[in-house]
Amino acid sequence: MDLLPCPFCNLNVPSSQLQWHANNHFEDEQEQQQLDTDLELAQQLALASPSPPPPSQEQQQLDTDLELAQQLALSPPSPPPPSQKSQMVSDLRSEMGWYDGNCGTHEKIACLIALQTRSNFYRIEGGLMTLLRNCLELEAEDTTSILSGYVDHFQSIESEDVGWGCGWRNIQMLSSHLLMQRQEAREVLFGGSGFIPDIPSLQRWLEIAWEKGFDVAGSEQFGNRIYGLKKWIGTTECAALFRSFGFLAVIVDFGPKEYESLYPCDPSSSSGAEVKRIYNGGKKKAVKVHGPMDRYLLQRNCDIDQAFSCGNEMSTYSGRGNTLPTKSEGQHVLTDWVWNYFSDKSSVKSYNRHVILSEKTPLYFQHDGHSRTIVGIQVRHQRNGMQQYSLLVLDPGHRTVTLERSLREKAGWQTYIKRGVHTLRKQQYQLCYIDPGIASGRDIELLKTIDSAFIEL
Repeated sequence: MDLLPCPFCNLNVPSSQLQWHANNHFEDEQEQQQLDTDLELAQQLALASPSPPPPSQEQQQLDTDLELAQQLALSPPSPPPPSQKSQMVSDLRSEMGWYDGNCGTHEKIACLIALQTRSNFYRIEGGLMTLLRNCLELEAEDTTSILSGYVDHFQSIESEDVGWGCGWRNIQMLSSHLLMQRQEAREVLFGGSGFIPDIPSLQRWLEIAWEKGFDVAGSEQFGNRIYGLKKWIGTTECAALFRSFGFLAVIVDFGPKEYESLYPCDPSSSSGAEVKRIYNGGKKKAVKVHGPMDRYLLQRNCDIDQAFSCGNEMSTYSGRGNTLPTKSEGQHVLTDWVWNYFSDKSSVKSYNRHVILSEKTPLYFQHDGHSRTIVGIQVRHQRNGMQQYSLLVLDPGHRTVTLERSLREKAGWQTYIKRGVHTLRKQQYQLCYIDPGIASGRDIELLKTIDSAFIEL
């Protein structure tokens, strides 16, 4: 028998078995490799974390909402391609049938919560209201000022909303107060997002409020659509938006006696009694009424091409006293009401020399042509026994950086913020404020009809 050495192990084997013997060396190596692979896999499994528990019902709902938002985000944008992020996000929502009834209200809310965009604004370090309070502390000893709490200033932006967006900016200012001062507001406002949305997102929230049945008459004036339109809004739109979240938004109208017929009496109005209580110190009579409060504004159908730019009533403050035109005497009614509103004893938070802090919300301040936010009021006690009032106002038409600089330097800030009675030249004014509390159940249905109180100037 012929013996030949194995080329791998040098073992002498019969020539007839050499091939079989040599092949066995390869099979042993493959088996060892498989064993090594199995061992490595077993070690990985041993070190791996256990499988996650099945998702809860809340997590499943969240996953569903996120999946819906992703589906909306994957839908094709409308041509031409949008140039700004806010426009892109808003177009994504409308592409899924926002107007054609394909999406229900709850789906729209889920979509909006997921895709609403945070508004970009210049945040003043230390807070604008703190700077204002410091300036008022340096005022003469014969003055007393009352301020609302925290408020951020939102300015109109040249490329976005100059000329038509002042109403939205005032809503943002009111929202900044609510989110900072009221815990219950953070839980419900804008889906509990905790931030203030940009104007396109606010327009969607107003459309949802209309769809829920808030201010049906006002909705019809806009054709049930506001998103993407450069239309002016007023106090009724402000009230409808906040009421849709359960806030107790109240509107007060000021105007000549002959305008009272525009506001039919509503003895069941819940807001009239409170407005009259605030106004007990005045000489005029408060009459309970209900809307439409923005009749003079809505009839103008103010598109940006028709509207003149905001800020046409930006009269400067004069420290030498107010020379009142003949027809301005009635405007003291408005300043008296504002003083009584902020000085309500139940809302006074603290005193600091001659500056008082109030827990009352700022006032959305509307007149024909512009709207601003009243954050407080100052009274100067004159030697003749008369009292000279100045509203403390934040105007969306002013640049936030300019406001900050004037307040930090304590120079020139009065020109931007103080507004004396002599500057109140319009025939009609409207105010909107928000009482404490969140409505629910049947009370929500009562909020859907926007009513107001009429006070004669």
